[in-house]
Amino acid sequence: MNNPLTLGKLWGLRRLASKTGHFSMLAIDQRPPIEQAIAVGRKINPSAVAFDDMVLVKRLLAEVLAPHASATLVDPNYAYPAAIDVLSANQGLILTLEDHRFEVTPAGRQSHSIKNWTVDKIRRIGGDAVKVLAWWRPDIGDEVRAHQARYVKEVGLACKAADIPFIFELLVYPFPSEAGHTTAYTDDPNKHPQWVIDSVREFSKPEYGVDLFKLESPVPAANLPSFDAPEALKIQKYFDEIGALCDAAHRPWVMLSAGAKADQFANVLRFAYTAGANGYLAGRAIWWESLKHFPDLQKAREQLEHEGVPYMRELVSLTAKHAKPWQPNYQLTARAEGEFAAGY
Repeated sequence: MNNPLTLGKLWGLRRLASKTGHFSMLAIDQRPPIEQAIAVGRKINPSAVAFDDMVLVKRLLAEVLAPHASATLVDPNYAYPAAIDVLSANQGLILTLEDHRFEVTPAGRQSHSIKNWTVDKIRRIGGDAVKVLAWWRPDIGDEVRAHQARYVKEVGLACKAADIPFIFELLVYPFPSEAGHTTAYTDDPNKHPQWVIDSVREFSKPEYGVDLFKLESPVPAANLPSFDAPEALKIQKYFDEIGALCDAAHRPWVMLSAGAKADQFANVLRFAYTAGANGYLAGRAIWWESLKHFPDLQKAREQLEHEGVPYMRELVSLTAKHAKPWQPNYQLTARAEGEFAAGY
């Protein structure tokens, strides 16, 4: 079903893309992973991590890496107050809406928004897009399914009212009763490709109002064969199914790194770009290794400059060469003075 993007959403997505129509976006909105890195460096419990340390790390990531991205994703509690003054006005600005403190139940995880934070506030402070992560599995319990679906639909309606793009991130995860259960933001090593595919199928329905999909690999990045390996053809079919769903919904899609190593994520992108993906929105694959130096921020900065920035340039080049470009289609039909203003 063709559900055309509105003018405000088109302009917002245009702000996130490069001049060639590719999404080469940086994520520094992560909260638990950065807390964990700081906690290791300070030798403290993650719950004891200081606000000031979170702000220092997020500012460092923005200063060094954001100039090399087409857009940057920040959270309102740490990254926005830490780094808004160093982010370029010539690049896109995405703000996250969901709280990282999701509710864990035996039947699945339930998402909700950050306290006192709304789509309207994101639009008011100049955000170009709203990002929401919702945990999902096709086999979640009925109450959890209803909660998650309702939450995503509410965000979609709010983004429609504000005419701002809705970037939707999907992650599958293990239940508490399953082997390898963790609440960490990691690539589930036991996930089934069909879980990821069926999740995209559900949320590509127009009633959710998603404008751009931020998706994980249907196969754990660590288990992917090399893109050039003979067995890669079987894996490519999973990515192609995802691409077909996004194409049928007339929506662009990008890949997330989910904590994959740098070489693993670059390999993921080759599969995704062959399936028609339009870019990436990634964080830890780019900057995670540098945070192992914390609290030595100078060493962290040096590693970001010597490894993180070159890696971003590699991803930008890979994306420009292999990813499908996205371009807005405004389809304006105003033929007289005042017709556009009256019709919008």
